[in-house]
Amino acid sequence: MARIFSISYDATLLRTRELLLEQMGHSVLSAEGFAQAFKLCNQGSGFDLMILGHSIPHEDKREIIRHCDQTCRCPVLALTRVNEQSVPEAARSVDPGDTQAFLAAVRELLGNDV
Repeated sequence: MARIFSISYDATLLRTRELLLEQMGHSVLSAEGFAQAFKLCNQGSGFDLMILGHSIPHEDKREIIRHCDQTCRCPVLALTRVNEQSVPEAARSVDPGDTQAFLAAVRELLGNDV
């Protein structure tokens, strides 16, 4: 079971993502917003993957990655819409509207090719 740190600025999307990942058998710690993400990242590490929701502004995504890289030290999956700029600090960027691509990216970054 992987430990996933999921961050979003939209509570509904955050909860939906959490349920989907839990159905896949993962343990999920969710943070709503910049401040909560920083606080939770500072409190713990040992995450296998960090997911940044598309509702997070681009520059905030970059700042969260810079901050959490010191403690979390795990791959980052950034959710970005097709017309949005990708996040170069992230291991992967996928469109959140493409569920199959999202699930494939999660499996790939966790080392599960199934």
